[in-house]
Amino acid sequence: MEFRHIAIEGPIGVGKSALATRLGAHLDGAVVLDDTDNPFLADFAAGRSGAAFQAQLFSLLARHRQQVGLRQSSLFNQQTVSDYLFDKDKIYAYLNLDDNELFIYQRLYDLLLGDVVPPDLVIYLQIPTDVLRRRIRSRDREYRENGETPPDPEYLGELNDAYTHFFFHYVSTPLLVVETSHVDLEWGDTAMNDLLKQVRGMGQGTRYYVPR
Repeated sequence: MEFRHIAIEGPIGVGKSALATRLGAHLDGAVVLDDTDNPFLADFAAGRSGAAFQAQLFSLLARHRQQVGLRQSSLFNQQTVSDYLFDKDKIYAYLNLDDNELFIYQRLYDLLLGDVVPPDLVIYLQIPTDVLRRRIRSRDREYRENGETPPDPEYLGELNDAYTHFFFHYVSTPLLVVETSHVDLEWGDTAMNDLLKQVRGMGQGTRYYVPR
C-alpha cells in the first residue's frame, strides 16, 4: 500500500516529533508538527478552575485549523508526516475534563471532525509507563530551562493508560504499533531503515513491531 500521509502518535516524551522529522527527511516529504503553544496551559498546570476546559478547546480549534489548512493546500499531494493524530485531542479531553465540559466538548469535536482528512497510516509509539517516567525525569532540566513544568508522574501514567486503551480499540486506519522501550530516540539510519521496511510491508489492520 502507498501511504501518502503518515501520522505518528504516542504519549508525552515518547519521541513523536523526532521520529516525524527523521521519517520526513528519509521520505523527502513535508513534516507537520503539532503546535503546542497554548496560552491556557500554565493555568491548567497550576490547577486554576476552568483552565482545563479552556486549554482543551484552544488545542482542539488550533489542530482543526491546521488540519483544514493542510486539506486546502497541496501538502497532501506529496508525502506528509505529522507528529500527531487529530483524534489525540479526545484522549486528553476525556482525561482532563469533567462530565459537563465533556458534553460540550464532544458536540464541538463531532462538528469539526468532518473537516479533517484521516491519515493513510498511523504509527503508535508504545512505551511502558516506568520507562516513560524515567525518560521524562531525564529531561527535567530541559523543561525548567524552558520555563515549563515537567509532567506529573501520576498524570503520565494515566495518560499512557489512556493511549493504550485508545489504540487497542483503534480501527480507523492501518496501524503500526512500535514498542519503543529500547529505541534510540535519535532514530539512526539502521533503526530508520528497519522501520521503513515495516511501513512498506503494511496492509490493512494492525501490525506490532519490536525494533532490534
